[in-house]
Formats: sequence, C-alpha cells, structure tokens
Amino acid sequence: MQSGFGFYGHDDIIRWQQALEPMRALAGPLPRRSPIGALVKSMISGRTKDPVSLAAYDRLVARFGTPGQVLAAGPAEVLRCIGAVTHAEDKARYLIGALGRIAAERKGFDLGFLGTLPLGEALAWLERLPGVGRKVAAATLNGSTLDRPVLIVDGHVLRVLQRTGFVRRGAEGRDASEAVTAAMPEWRGDEFLDFHIGTKKLGQTLCRFDGTDCARCPLRTDCRARSD
Repeated sequence: MQSGFGFYGHDDIIRWQQALEPMRALAGPLPRRSPIGALVKSMISGRTKDPVSLAAYDRLVARFGTPGQVLAAGPAEVLRCIGAVTHAEDKARYLIGALGRIAAERKGFDLGFLGTLPLGEALAWLERLPGVGRKVAAATLNGSTLDRPVLIVDGHVLRVLQRTGFVRRGAEGRDASEAVTAAMPEWRGDEFLDFHIGTKKLGQTLCRFDGTDCARCPLRTDCRARSD
C-alpha cells in the first residue's frame, strides 16, 4: 500500500521502524495515561519542549487533582500552572472549553467509549472540542490506555516524513498521520506509538529544523533530502 503521495509505503515503514529502534530506546518509556489525562497533556504540549509541558501537566495534577476541579478553577487559575508553555493563555482557554464540553455531553470525564467507536468517528468526536486538532486527537487515542492504532504526528515527526519523501513537503500533520496509518493496517497501537517516539527522537536530534546530521541518520539511505 502506498503513502498516497507515491514515494514510499508499507515495506519502507517496516524498515524504518527497525532502523529507528535505537532512537526509540533513547527516548525511554512513555507513561500510558487515562484518555482524559492524555488529552489534557497533549493540549498543553504543542510547540513546547517536553520537559516544560510535562512539568506544567504535573503542576495541574498536583494542584487540582481531577479534571472536574480543573474545570471549576477556570482559565486564569489554569494559566498560573501552565504559564511556561508556548501560547499558554490560549491553551488555558481551550482546555477549559474542551473540559466543559466533555462534562456537558458525557456527564463526566470518562472517555473510554472512544475505544469502541470506529477510529474515524473517535477522531472526529475529539476534533469537535475547542483547541483539538488531529495531533491531540491521535495522542488521546494512541498515547493513552486506549492504545488505538493511529499515528501521532507532531512537528518533529512531520519534518522527518517530509524530508524522507513519505509525504510531500507541503503536507500537514493530518496528511502524514492518515498516510502512515493507512499504510500499516496490521499495526497495533503500540507499534504506531513506537514509530512516533522513534521518529520524534530523530527529529529532535539528527533531523532538526535548524540543522541535520545526515551522516548519522538511520534513515539516510532512503531520505530524499539528505546531504551527502
């Protein structure tokens, strides 16, 4: 099955997954949060370094304890906890809006029902929420205890997939997520998560926005953007 852009496909992703295993090992274990926890963490993480967003999430949990208490606190109090993340004011507002909508529609914060919906419906349900796009929706489904088979694509992953040529240079995160997800119909959720982590680590280290180390890249032989 091809990526949809005619460059690489299923067998290439299998090979890249194997080549990225050392990168995946460097990243260490990733905790499986509840779906609502994964949603909150992902909503405050965009364009922010992992240690900063994790510290902000931990402060939210320590101060408020439950999603209901976060909602009751309101955006100003949330902002006090997450002020170090990028676009903190917008994220605090979106987070309160999303939690409010979930509480109103579900009479609580249990998102376990998303594990039983068809994948497209589950993604669409999440993307109706304020501040939630494909990256956050995929992280909620794949990076949580739901363990659903969909690729999380952040800026680092997108950059790698663009440079290799799996997706075109102008592709968005949604395009890349759908292309890889469609190319790997047999993969389980944990396999998609491993590919996300390994590719993200590559983008953070050897395939950075501001410079590349192509000689050490495990995907260099397939990369259309490599410098020899």
